[in-house]
Amino acid sequence: MKASVFVGTSLDGFIARADGALDFLPSGGGEPHGYNEFMASVDAMVIGRKTYETVLAFDAWPYGDKPVFVLSTHPLAPAPVEAVVEHMSGSPADIVSRLVARGVKHVYVDGGITIQRFLQAGLIQRLIVTRVPVLIGTGTPLFGAVPRDIALRHIATRQYASGLVQSEYEVVA
Repeated sequence: MKASVFVGTSLDGFIARADGALDFLPSGGGEPHGYNEFMASVDAMVIGRKTYETVLAFDAWPYGDKPVFVLSTHPLAPAPVEAVVEHMSGSPADIVSRLVARGVKHVYVDGGITIQRFLQAGLIQRLIVTRVPVLIGTGTPLFGAVPRDIALRHIATRQYASGLVQSEYEVVA
């Protein structure tokens, strides 16, 4: 199974403010930067509970009928009626094993801790990081401490009129 990350960060590497707010990220109605094409390539999403709770506060459920597996050891808030949400817990390797058994071929991994845990476990193959031209100073970092170097191979970098800079990497096994 392939696992990919598609994430936006402030230029100083934060995916959310300290209070979880995402107000520094461009709204979905801005210039296209590959998100829709990326979403069309994945079978399912794996996100953490905090990301799930943040998304629940959006005006509309952003994932359509794409299956979303929310990782948490705690009970989840109810999902919107149109959402396909399943609660899971376990190690990243266990989660991947269960998803493979269900026929998932390409999963989108999102949420700070979830991305970090899957990277540390060697289960991410592709990273697409879009840097927003703003410094927010503090917040939730995209990358935390790692027990060893994680080598990446640069695939491409794209720049957009709005100032967004998007880099794509392959994780070197």
